[in-house]
Amino acid sequence: MPFFKRALRTHVVVASLSLLTAAGITATPAVAEEKDQFQIAWSIYVGWMPWGYGEAEGIVDKWADKYDIEIDVVQINDYIESINLYTAGSYDGVTVTNMDALTIPAAGGVDSTALIMGDFSDGNDGVVLKGSDNLEDIEGLPVHLVELSVSHYLLARALESVGMSERDVKVVNTSDADIVAAFSSPDVEAVVTWNPQLGELKKQPGASVVFDSSQIPGEIMDLLVVNTETLEDNPKLGKALTGAWYEIMDAMQGEDEAAVEARTAMAETAGTDLAGYEAQLDSTSMFYDPAEAVSFLESDTPKETMDNVRLFAFDHGLLGERADSPDFVGIQFADGSVLGSESNVKFRFNADYMRMARDGEL
Repeated sequence: MPFFKRALRTHVVVASLSLLTAAGITATPAVAEEKDQFQIAWSIYVGWMPWGYGEAEGIVDKWADKYDIEIDVVQINDYIESINLYTAGSYDGVTVTNMDALTIPAAGGVDSTALIMGDFSDGNDGVVLKGSDNLEDIEGLPVHLVELSVSHYLLARALESVGMSERDVKVVNTSDADIVAAFSSPDVEAVVTWNPQLGELKKQPGASVVFDSSQIPGEIMDLLVVNTETLEDNPKLGKALTGAWYEIMDAMQGEDEAAVEARTAMAETAGTDLAGYEAQLDSTSMFYDPAEAVSFLESDTPKETMDNVRLFAFDHGLLGERADSPDFVGIQFADGSVLGSESNVKFRFNADYMRMARDGEL
């Protein structure tokens, strides 16, 4: 069973949003008001499995009860659909990558806040060549990947590292489900993909990972994003979700029986075994401690990363037809500074609730 379907914004997503609009369902935020019932959407991925565990074990309910609210954490089988549903206002929050948060809800006008910085890919995504261990040998080759995805972004960063650009290769759009089979074909020499497909490719004769996400640390972030207006009107939601998250982080760490059982449960939900799940964790930089997450958000990395991401997004038309420059969407960081339009801030990194967790104030 596939461990995670990390296709990001593709032409299918654009079409989906268009269909929503045509049906009279606009890409608008959930109604912002003080309320006591909330829904959070999540999908299968190593760094998001804790949400399913927290829901099943009653940890989310425990923290919701503490703040006299109800939180329903709902698994959505299709990652892209989960973001579409959040963007359309059906959910108050969603698990999402930093790139998707910018190019789907934020670019679509939905003001969104990264409430929890969960992890970043630290080798889960990679560029694979057949018959060569030199990245520069990719020049002139067709490169199979999920177009306009995190893989596409990784390829762009890899090429940049050796003084090349996308003009030096030919991108071939290939489903994540077909990428392993494609690489088995004699005429496919280069692919970009993520785990578990990446792990399968490493086993094939002559395959070499010539660039991976550990070489751009912190750039592929996995977040819990919530609607900004909903969070501002309902700070209890932020406190409950953050408190639950770090209790789950504590529960899954270490080698004691309870921690192993927690990770085993997450593995089973993901359709793998404990060894498979732990292999994924090994190439994921998890922020188990809120102090680490706060330190990361207060560093220069998010600003540098989001500048790269927004340039990629604009160059590939992912900020929408109205975007006349990469500055179209404003991105606010933990220190209050803004990259891009200060009058159109639609994506925010907020460390306030993680600081509360760090300081024992939840």
